[in-house]
Amino acid sequence: MEKAILGGGCFWCLDAAYSGLDGVERVVSGYCGGHTADPDYKQVCSGHSGHVEVVEIHFDPARIDYATLLQVFFAVHDPTTLNRQGNDVGSQYASAIFYLDDGQRAIAERTLQELRAEQVFADPIVTRVEPAQRFYPAEGYHQGYYAQNQQQNYCQLVISPKLAKIRRRFAALMRN
Repeated sequence: MEKAILGGGCFWCLDAAYSGLDGVERVVSGYCGGHTADPDYKQVCSGHSGHVEVVEIHFDPARIDYATLLQVFFAVHDPTTLNRQGNDVGSQYASAIFYLDDGQRAIAERTLQELRAEQVFADPIVTRVEPAQRFYPAEGYHQGYYAQNQQQNYCQLVISPKLAKIRRRFAALMRN
């Protein structure tokens, strides 16, 4: 089992997107990259802790590899908006890849080079690539949020359309 730590706006969206992929064993919403020890949601949302909302993805590399996780990452969020995803604004919503080893760093940098060379996005990509610092799991009510709250407005208006896009684009990767 391997791990990946990715931040692409609201962790509820990323959790929902990755939880349905074959080879992903577990997704944990949390915080990474800041300077406050053991932050809580309120501290992270204030923008003063320096943390990014992220997901820690536990995956089986024999079934889904890190490069594929990054393909999904760049499809599920906008990597061209600095500290923002839609109406979610603040440093906690940064686009960030927190690599856990040199192999992940190389794959992340190569993926970014390819996206830039292919001009996949009209605007410059602002995704940060940084070594992972300590990962802090978010409070329990954030875990599996979409699965438990699909009828909530945010889930219907923001997460559901992203999931539909992921299911269409990555149908072969979805868990049966």
